Amino acid sequence: MNGKQLESSEWVYVLHSESLLDDVFTSLRLKRKLEQGRMSPDELPDTIVGRVAKADRETVEQALKAAAAAAPEWCAVPLDTRLNAFAERLHARLTEKAREIAQVLVEEGHPLPLARWQVSGMLEVFAPESVDFYRSRMLQEFQRGERRLQVRRQPDGVVCLNPPQNAPLSSAILGATSMMAGNSLVVRAPRSGPLGVMYVLQDIVAPVLEEIGAPPGVLNVVCGDPAPMLNAWLESPDVDDIIYFGSSEMGVEFEKRCVEAGKKPILELAGNDVVTVWKDADTELAAEALIESFYGSGQLCMIPNQVLVHPDAAPALLENLAAQVEKVRPGRPSDPDVLLTPVLRNEKFFSCLEDALGKGAELLCGGHAMQLDGTRDPHGIFLEPTVLVVRGMAGAREIEAVRHETFFPLLPVIVAEDAGDDELLRNFTEFVDSNAYGLRNSLWARDPGVIDHFTARIRGGGLLKVNDSHIGFLSCLPTHGGTGLTGGVFGEANYPILRTSHIQGVSISTGSRPRDAVFGAWQALVDQGL
Repeated sequence: MNGKQLESSEWVYVLHSESLLDDVFTSLRLKRKLEQGRMSPDELPDTIVGRVAKADRETVEQALKAAAAAAPEWCAVPLDTRLNAFAERLHARLTEKAREIAQVLVEEGHPLPLARWQVSGMLEVFAPESVDFYRSRMLQEFQRGERRLQVRRQPDGVVCLNPPQNAPLSSAILGATSMMAGNSLVVRAPRSGPLGVMYVLQDIVAPVLEEIGAPPGVLNVVCGDPAPMLNAWLESPDVDDIIYFGSSEMGVEFEKRCVEAGKKPILELAGNDVVTVWKDADTELAAEALIESFYGSGQLCMIPNQVLVHPDAAPALLENLAAQVEKVRPGRPSDPDVLLTPVLRNEKFFSCLEDALGKGAELLCGGHAMQLDGTRDPHGIFLEPTVLVVRGMAGAREIEAVRHETFFPLLPVIVAEDAGDDELLRNFTEFVDSNAYGLRNSLWARDPGVIDHFTARIRGGGLLKVNDSHIGFLSCLPTHGGTGLTGGVFGEANYPILRTSHIQGVSISTGSRPRDAVFGAWQALVDQGL
């Protein structure tokens, strides 16, 4: 906070994720004893990989004051410094520390391949192509006569970020782009995964800010419980924007509270992404993209959540998908081939599965809990990747797993009814664009006409990808953001540098005559014979 590391009388202890696989109850008891002060922290076992100071209400309020004091000074720093110098140095530092960051993510429970995926996404956010795009939107200049006209974006002021429990580090790094707009930033490191957030922001981002001359209060990171901290942000006159990650139900309510408190809500809520597979699609590659639905056991907001397939392509797609699913297995997060993570509470998975089967869906594969070694066990903490087949689009959204995000490894494949291709294409685009959520959508098709039809008509969602990985990161394109229940009424593709700033017009004249500025344009028309 304000450029200083602060200790606390309370600490949040971070367990190595593999200790939970070995003995979840003993590990959680150890963590609880340490945090309640019933055990000395002098001799910590190897299962504890770090600790983070927990902030009290006074510290939270001090962080907001520090951010508010720094904002005017930071806003005045030239855009080239805030944007180019910061991004270039941070990109280099993240690259240098990539392996260490991935290791911290693994210790917090992310499978190694997905930890590496997150780090690669961080690098794309600050890649030169992305920075060029940000600059093109932050400032545009035109010359009209003796006037220099600018359309520029100015920072909102103090931005607060509440990252999600499932991907706090990568979300916090995304939010760091709001500082490039000239904002000060306050980040809540979540109690469930504070180490990565604190490590990267304190040891990598903060030194870069110091090197380019940013005032110390530009970045503040505090760990604490969500409800009290969000309340403090809403009540503070110093806060301008709040970036909120959470469920759609809670996020929509939080949006109302923000508006009532005069804060700009920037919501990152649930996704229920649709992947459409046309009759001429490469079904092998499409299936390879679809198994991304099971990465992290489906506990990622931006994965495929449902598939809409042309009836001609369905047999080949289902065959390829069943073969690809076999490659997704449980294991320890440090294993470079493991993509599944534990699901400690799986009752919703089974109730959702029962709902689908009761409404006519067919089970293609999966449907059971299992142990670390893949053995089926109703008490296992892993879930098998599960594929359902739903025959027909009519009534498909009556199935819970189609209508809403599931957040576990359950993928419904909707095989469309036989019809003419023109009718099917209309039905497909209407189905996708009527989704109540709107994070990402994908299309697999070879026909340019189909691609053009689809891309011209899909208005929902913050990202649309064609014949590509659903979750792969790309420079310039957004990693987050969306419409509907994903982003609320103000939802769109989320570039925090843009979402936490506002448009301002500027005219700089060498000395114009005001009367001519008001009436001169009309007089010029008269002179031309109007």
